[in-house]
Amino acid sequence: MRKALSLFVLSVFVLGMLAACAPQEVVKTVEVVKTVVVEQAGETVIITATPAPEEAKVLSVYGIFATPSEEPWDRVIQDALFEARDAGRITYDFVDNLGHSGDLERVLQETAEQKKPDIIFGDAFGNEEAVRRVAAMYPEIAFVFGSGLGPSEPNLSVFDNWIHEPAYLCGMLAGGMTKSNTLGVVAAIPVSEVNRLVNAFTAGALEVNPKVTVLTTFIGGWFDPAKAKEAALAQIEQGADVIYAERFGVHEAAKEKGVWMFGNMSDQNELAPDLVISSPVWNMGPTVDYVLTAVAGGTYTAQDLKDFSMMAKGGASLAPFHGTESKLPADLVAKVKEREKQILQGLFRVDIDERQPPERSQPLEK
Repeated sequence: MRKALSLFVLSVFVLGMLAACAPQEVVKTVEVVKTVVVEQAGETVIITATPAPEEAKVLSVYGIFATPSEEPWDRVIQDALFEARDAGRITYDFVDNLGHSGDLERVLQETAEQKKPDIIFGDAFGNEEAVRRVAAMYPEIAFVFGSGLGPSEPNLSVFDNWIHEPAYLCGMLAGGMTKSNTLGVVAAIPVSEVNRLVNAFTAGALEVNPKVTVLTTFIGGWFDPAKAKEAALAQIEQGADVIYAERFGVHEAAKEKGVWMFGNMSDQNELAPDLVISSPVWNMGPTVDYVLTAVAGGTYTAQDLKDFSMMAKGGASLAPFHGTESKLPADLVAKVKEREKQILQGLFRVDIDERQPPERSQPLEK
């Protein structure tokens, strides 16, 4: 304030001196710290300024998850929120591994009532009715939940891992790498968000290798590494020499048997650097950034945030090949990169097929 007042006084003094040399009436605009009209020596001086911008509000955000944070799907969301916290945009706290027996609804309501955060992120799968019930009770809070259903006015937005595009690219790589013409997929539960990844992977494989057979096993849960490993070992016994690990745990089987594999959700090359060719990667950064900007600006509305998790918006990508690229056929890599470019340019569309895939998909008929 002292600096502002000094600047104001100095501005008036200088203008007063100018007025002494030019007695005719003149209107001048000078930018300082406020708006004021000064009459002096026959001169009208209008002093204006744009107020200093207010500091951006730090939003309070809570995460409430049914599954453990170690589960790759939740990990992607957490990483984006931690990044926003570290950038000073939000305060962030969370609770996870609440399951599907009613605890999530209780914790969700307690958080909304007692903490009164600006935003609550979470996963609604298996708790859809509970999440929607609590969201309707607190319309002043932005609820942003992973869901296979649609948004609900006025405050429940939905998102999901729309990574079927890079899953298709992984399928192309798998179809070109297999020697046995048998691929494996270890997946969670046959629901829409899982089915579309399995079907996209299979479609990509069949594009480059119409002779390929795809074995699909659902482990019946979202996070069971031991069961995922067991399923992968069974597929390897049936001849699978490349496996798509839609669920976490397959890397242990791949390392034991020395078979190629693909991760899921994040770049999982570090799990088995010599065997993980790539992974469909989900990036929640664009979704989180959009929601934070909308809430801070007072423009948040309930909506389906699907587009922010797709390749065109930077929400999905194909993980780097790391050290495995030198082991991949150059013509196959070129074909995959060309498809990737076409997807980004909108010249190739990967179909969204959410039908339950068969346990064994047969090669295409000639």
